[in-house]
Amino acid sequence: MDSSWDDLTLTFSHTSMFPFFDIAHYLVSVMAMKHQPGAAAIARKNPVSSWLTAMLHCFGGGILSCILLAEPPLKFLTNHTNVLLASSIWYIIFFCPCDLVSQAYSFLPVQLLAAGMKEVTRTWKIVGGVTHANSYYKNGWIVMIAIGWARGAGGTIVTKFEQLVKGDWKPGGDEWLKMSHLFLYLGDYEYCSNEFGSTDVFRSASKLTMLGSVIFTFQHTEHLAISKHSLMFFYTIFLVTAKITMMMTETSSVTLGPFEDTLSRMLFGWQKQFSWCETKLSSNGTGSSASKPVPDASQNVKKKHNKKTE
Repeated sequence: MDSSWDDLTLTFSHTSMFPFFDIAHYLVSVMAMKHQPGAAAIARKNPVSSWLTAMLHCFGGGILSCILLAEPPLKFLTNHTNVLLASSIWYIIFFCPCDLVSQAYSFLPVQLLAAGMKEVTRTWKIVGGVTHANSYYKNGWIVMIAIGWARGAGGTIVTKFEQLVKGDWKPGGDEWLKMSHLFLYLGDYEYCSNEFGSTDVFRSASKLTMLGSVIFTFQHTEHLAISKHSLMFFYTIFLVTAKITMMMTETSSVTLGPFEDTLSRMLFGWQKQFSWCETKLSSNGTGSSASKPVPDASQNVKKKHNKKTE
């Protein structure tokens, strides 16, 4: 039984992302880009600008990880096959006659399939980022976590920079300014910007990717007693299940609220207890001072005057 299970997880971990899973990733990313206000008009007026934006959506995580490791940011262009594939997806989405691709993508089963396959690529990106960072900094777990997160969810940051260059960036919607609480939300900015338009969802993918990056880093440094292929299998199943649940229930995020609240109170709830103690002490001090009679100022003046007369 153990041998068959290991064979299953090992075979799963060796699954190639090209071409089907990569197509799903590019499809979801470019469809989200198309649903941004004015994206279709820009594609017709300035197709080069639209194509560059689409490449940032598709390869943003790799670009950010290259910047963090001082590698050429345009390194992704050396993978000619994937660039051509992503460019083809961009072209048929924006210029297909009668908008047939968008109409086909509007069906929920197609969206479920594409979103689930995209979550599989997220796992592969995190693992690849952690392994790549370890080749530069042996057991440098902070760097490994950062690069794993950048590979898995760095596209959100790169596209925010692209919006800043175009003058469309708004500080209120930036996930760096709103990464509150912990990182136990699930979402995907590419899909949910289409369906929900919520800024909470932009933070969701980054938080869960950070969680995955931490887990895979601990596994890589042998602080977590589980094989890599088994961990990849369980983490991917968790991503896909939560993602499909989110889409089926039409919610913008799926939370692990009870665990998050408990851990938040354990780590960050001491200030509330101290403030409660300070309030209690201040109230006691006020009560004790109020219980003592305060002499009237006029009586003090009269006493001084009587002493001088004597």
